[in-house]
Amino acid sequence: MTDILIFSVAFACLAVINLYRLIKGPTGADRMVAGDAADALLCCAMILFSIFSGRGVYLDIAIISALLGIIDTMLVGRYLQGRRR
Repeated sequence: MTDILIFSVAFACLAVINLYRLIKGPTGADRMVAGDAADALLCCAMILFSIFSGRGVYLDIAIISALLGIIDTMLVGRYLQGRRR
């Protein structure tokens, strides 16, 4: 139980730092990287919760969320690349 508390505090600290970059980011690319990092944090949290609760449905949700995050990152990257020309 102590391990989950330590991970929860670490994830909360990382989420606050990430939220600051998401709001304050000077460019769109910085905000996109912060959004991608938030997606990765969410996936890791769901995997840890799945291990803790013993239910596999959270693993499926984490995998789908990670796949959608990768697709989102690729689409926004192509959009930002096209804007520079």
